[in-house]
Amino acid sequence: MDIGRLRALRELSIRKTMAAVAEALHVSPSAVSQQISLLEQEVGIDLVERRGRGVNLTIAGRMLVERANRIFTELESARADMAELKEVVAGELRVAAFPSVAAAFIPKTIRALSATHPQLLVQFDEMEPEEGLNALRSWQTDVALIDDLNIPPGLLDPGIETIPLIEDVFNVMMSPNHRLAHMEEVTLGDLSGELWVIDTASSTYTRVLTDACQNAGFTPNIVARCKGFEVTLSLIREGCAIAIFPELRASFDLQDARVCRLVPEIRRRIFVAFRKGEKKSPALQAFIQSICAHTTDFADPPAA
Repeated sequence: MDIGRLRALRELSIRKTMAAVAEALHVSPSAVSQQISLLEQEVGIDLVERRGRGVNLTIAGRMLVERANRIFTELESARADMAELKEVVAGELRVAAFPSVAAAFIPKTIRALSATHPQLLVQFDEMEPEEGLNALRSWQTDVALIDDLNIPPGLLDPGIETIPLIEDVFNVMMSPNHRLAHMEEVTLGDLSGELWVIDTASSTYTRVLTDACQNAGFTPNIVARCKGFEVTLSLIREGCAIAIFPELRASFDLQDARVCRLVPEIRRRIFVAFRKGEKKSPALQAFIQSICAHTTDFADPPAA
């Protein structure tokens, strides 16, 4: 069977539509449809069935994807073995990470790797944890930084391995002139009457925030929803709203803003995720070693 056609089928099992697969593989939807049709001709059985605008895999399609997963894992493992024998860290490593973690660690890691391994090129894409994990599953990236709020460990594929990177806590951010700005610690109850701004990049973040406030006896009055930190920070500085953000994000670029510790704590664990078959890849090992070294500057190491 053709590897490219198997890859297209595997992508379809994840992304559900021909258009989404085409975007991921950088081809046209008609090319994807043709790949699937040719694969069906190869195996002599229907692999997909259309349901409205989407596509579902048949029993045969799901069985073939399971086999394809093992095939791709073996291929990546073989590639890692060959790279290990070269004893040279070289080539290209694709990395996906979400903004707060990326800003804290990725630039320093890339700079360190370029100095120690000049033949290694790191390609970076900013992705939210769920998006990064999907990219990892579909071989669109080699490494994904994820957290346990967006990706509970029990939902990880068996073919994905993780290494704990760091634990992060959430802080309250407000204007320096806010009535609570003089306090070192703030409870959610203290914030019950406040106006809130939230980052809408992650629906999980909104859910965690809302659930925490409701457990404290109130529903947050959200008056601003932003896709980027720049607008959010401007609203906070001008006293238009307050926000809760991870400590990693609150560790820089915060002139004219006050950060207070939230109690009780809301924490998240951050992991480096990669495909198990590539664990021995010299490039992957170099990246993990470098990024782990740069987390030592932060106060909350991962729990044992």
